[in-house]
Amino acid sequence: MKAKEIKKGMHDGIPIALGYISVSFTFGLMAVSAGMTWWQAVIISMANVTSAGQFAGLDIMIASGGMIEMALTQFIINLRYALMSISLSQKLDKSFTLLSRLATGFGVTDEIFAVSVSRNKSVSKYYMAGLIAVPYVGWAAGTAAGAILGGILPDMVKDALGIAIYGMFLAIIIPQARDDSRCLKVILIAVVLSCCFKWVPVINKLSSGFVIIICAVIASAIGAFLYPVDDEECEESDGGEM
Repeated sequence: MKAKEIKKGMHDGIPIALGYISVSFTFGLMAVSAGMTWWQAVIISMANVTSAGQFAGLDIMIASGGMIEMALTQFIINLRYALMSISLSQKLDKSFTLLSRLATGFGVTDEIFAVSVSRNKSVSKYYMAGLIAVPYVGWAAGTAAGAILGGILPDMVKDALGIAIYGMFLAIIIPQARDDSRCLKVILIAVVLSCCFKWVPVINKLSSGFVIIICAVIASAIGAFLYPVDDEECEESDGGEM
């Protein structure tokens, strides 16, 4: 049973890993261009596993920013992972220990969260271990490849890799929105809110980290209010995993 859960998690993590390779490749390329060694870029990726946070942190390092600025930036950008972890904790089964919860919290990303919460049953620590391990290796490997090999690629290819992360996000949400109109409506609410924060005066001054948090909380709250999950539905989902 344990091996089956790990294998299932690794299988579900392969598409995420493939998407991560292209994005982290760009990070490795930019890190080396900024004066880092390849192994420094890889250590950053292995210790953080956050695309937006790492790119923002790289900009601060290039600009010789201070530690306080770095800490505040990372806190704002990555605060959404706290919300995701809280939500995900409600789907964890009894196999989780404190150590496995901490390890899962470290490995939670937007894509891993989306895949794990979209399951119709609770998740075990073995499934999460497989789901996190493959993308983690892909993220580190992509960084190493970008740092070592990026110098030989033409500029056109380097620019194209910069938009890879958006394609990865679309690949996560489109199938879910296509199959469930409720998810589509919540996604559209988040899109409208994001556009407001982009173009409406005054609120468009907010940092991207706060915008992500505000849009996620409001869209999720509206979705929970409009489409509450019945207790009977929860029991059916839990019973279906046995």
